[in-house]
Amino acid sequence: VLKIFKLLHRTRQEVFKNDTKALEAARQKINEEFKNNRDETSEEKINELLKIASDVEVILRTSVIQAVHTDSDRIVLIPRKDLLQDNTPYIDKPTKK
Repeated sequence: VLKIFKLLHRTRQEVFKNDTKALEAARQKINEEFKNNRDETSEEKINELLKIASDVEVILRTSVIQAVHTDSDRIVLIPRKDLLQDNTPYIDKPTKK
């Protein structure tokens, strides 16, 4: 439990780097969810909650992109290196092998 708790906080710090509002909101939500389930004793329920926490960590790490408003009509995206993937070019007429 402590391992996934720490992992969520590390991921939060990486994903929301330089965004104090998002960092604080994510910190509060993580702490609140773990505190709400602190007294859980059912092993099955604990495993289910750990699976949910693990899934949330993966989604944060792989799907969240920071954006910054630069003008009233412009937003600059700040993708992390682990989000960038090689793009396969589109081929209108695929060749047969």
